[in-house]
Amino acid sequence: MKELRDIVIAFNNERDWDQFHSPKNLAMALMVEMAELLEHFQWISEEQSRNLSSSKKEHISEEIGDVLIYLVNLADKLGIDPIQAAKNKIKQNHKKYPAATSRGKSLKYDEYE
Repeated sequence: MKELRDIVIAFNNERDWDQFHSPKNLAMALMVEMAELLEHFQWISEEQSRNLSSSKKEHISEEIGDVLIYLVNLADKLGIDPIQAAKNKIKQNHKKYPAATSRGKSLKYDEYE
């Protein structure tokens, strides 16, 4: 992750883009890229989304790259280690969604009895 962060930061520095990369702007750009990713799944069935053509996967791969780049930028600006943040969130989710009660269910944690 550090290697990717270094590559992204170097790319930004070479273009003097840091001036545009406030956390607010990066969060907004991240949402725009997420919408572009989502667009590839609009109007197709769940089954179709599991059986994408190689061309479609290539386009989706590009959008995933954009999303990850903006996420790396945002995490860097806020001084957050995204890997540690994900590990911490998984620990929280283990408590919210114990396997014994949530297995095979798509309920939100506060909907379990």
